[in-house]
Amino acid sequence: MDIGRRPFLFGGLLAGAAGPAQLGIPGPFRGRVVAVKHPGSIISGQYQREPVRAMIQKGMTELTGAPTPTEAWRFFFQPGDVVGIKVNPVGQPFHISAPEVFQEIVAGLEAVGVRRPDIVAYDRYREQFLSAGFDKWLPEGVRWMGASGKTDRFQLDMDGYDRDVYMEMALVLPQANPRDAHYRRSYVAKFLTKEVNKLINLGVLKHHQSAGVTIALKNLSHGLVNNVARSHISPSNNACGAFIPAVVELPVIRQKTVLNIIDGVKGACHGGPGRRIEKYVWEHKTLYFTTDPVAVDRIGWGVLDARRAQTGMQPIALAPADKDSNYVRMQPEHVEIAGALGLGESDEKKIELKSLDLA
Repeated sequence: MDIGRRPFLFGGLLAGAAGPAQLGIPGPFRGRVVAVKHPGSIISGQYQREPVRAMIQKGMTELTGAPTPTEAWRFFFQPGDVVGIKVNPVGQPFHISAPEVFQEIVAGLEAVGVRRPDIVAYDRYREQFLSAGFDKWLPEGVRWMGASGKTDRFQLDMDGYDRDVYMEMALVLPQANPRDAHYRRSYVAKFLTKEVNKLINLGVLKHHQSAGVTIALKNLSHGLVNNVARSHISPSNNACGAFIPAVVELPVIRQKTVLNIIDGVKGACHGGPGRRIEKYVWEHKTLYFTTDPVAVDRIGWGVLDARRAQTGMQPIALAPADKDSNYVRMQPEHVEIAGALGLGESDEKKIELKSLDLA
């Protein structure tokens, strides 16, 4: 990494940061991932506010090359923006979005003039958002939204979704009418199409039994649209490899997703995404920062495989089904397919990983 070049790069990009062509997926820092580790970020299973604050400040400045954390946040956001933050409640209570991380993101937005009423926490299912307790720790004035009340078989309730914005794929659930276009579509939440103009993707570092990994890309693909159950119908009927990139490629998702912050203070290397992860959670004590969701997924995939190796498990792409992950074959290739579609950098040799330890 050419440290001497970065202040110049930051200055040049900042001048055009408000332009839509500069931000979005893969963003101005394609292939760049910043990993910030702090050994004190979690103690006795509890996130620690001051270390998390230091990690976020360092990660933002290293990603952008900005001289201060405030300038780093100003690279992406300005007064008048309505900023959505896509949280992750799946896997509760063992590994979900943490209040300490979310609240420090809000502090960063406030520092550059984004008002709390213009910050919206979001997850697709209101029931899961509430059961995770997210509403209990949102900073006062920050709003929250969900697109659906709770999950159901067909997942095609439309009140929270935009009928004009969708991804269509020849893939339907059993008992659905394959000739009815409605069942072949996944509609984008109105939260994204109508409510916010920028999105922060706050993912977690976690295994997923059908997709292999659920880090940045899947937090977008399965959180921002409906009719997602058709992507992993059964252990042998699994289309996540194609479905995830097809959703993230939608222009509204590409254009509005300007920053990815991945919570790897804890990680889960198997049994994901739900309650089976408990015995596979470990303290990784790292946050990741990028504009490129493909690059961070590729790095995170490697982290999960390294942890699996330490515990005697096979790599995700080679692992057979077992009692905690019963899909015949997981599909982490969605990361490489997303790279082929231009959503980011999937070639590890071309990814610029900057690892920092704040010990």
